[in-house]
Amino acid sequence: MAVLTSLLAVSAESILIVEDEPAIAESLAYALEREGFSTRTAHDFSTAWSERGGSQLMVLDLMLPDGNGVDLLSQLRAEGNRTPVIVLSSRDGESDRVGALEAGADDYVTKPFSPREVVARIRAVLRRVVNHDPAPTLPILLNAKSRKATVLGVVIELTRVEFDLLGALLSAHGQVRTRAELIESLWGDGFRITDRTIDSHIKALRKKVAEAGGDPNWIETVRGVGYRAEITTT
Repeated sequence: MAVLTSLLAVSAESILIVEDEPAIAESLAYALEREGFSTRTAHDFSTAWSERGGSQLMVLDLMLPDGNGVDLLSQLRAEGNRTPVIVLSSRDGESDRVGALEAGADDYVTKPFSPREVVARIRAVLRRVVNHDPAPTLPILLNAKSRKATVLGVVIELTRVEFDLLGALLSAHGQVRTRAELIESLWGDGFRITDRTIDSHIKALRKKVAEAGGDPNWIETVRGVGYRAEITTT
């Protein structure tokens, strides 16, 4: 059984912007969203690392307040993460470019830059990925815009909470999510939600996955901690 490392698929391509300057991050997000992309933003190394899964491409600034972008890139490649990365940097020296490309970057853009140019480069990199490394068909697919879910190609009807809960588990890429984290993610502060509520929704999710021909054990209980999604294929 081979464990899939990319569990959450969405129809709109998702871009993770790793940039500590808010103005730059906001301008990039605006330009990308105008072109139909969905975006997430991380302002430091630690957040970028925790958010590294679930995106089709990463735009990575090299100078982060708590670390170096090249180190982040090297760690991504070391763990087998092949997400395309476009580096942003104010450094335009040959050694800087070569260092980033050798660490695994797919492209290198120097500051200042045109957001339109970055969008064009993103499209070019994604075209290369599609042409040379087609994504596998995943057992569970979530469409973030239509909020439809399929299991082995079969559409399953989920409530709002069930859809968001499944998305939170899949986007963790095999990492455990505690009940407290799931409650915070789905309801936020101010709601009195018990662990039993999460357990009830998990039970309903497993039943719907099984009815569609999937394995209910894809949603695994980690006793005394919480849950994780462990999707496998033969």
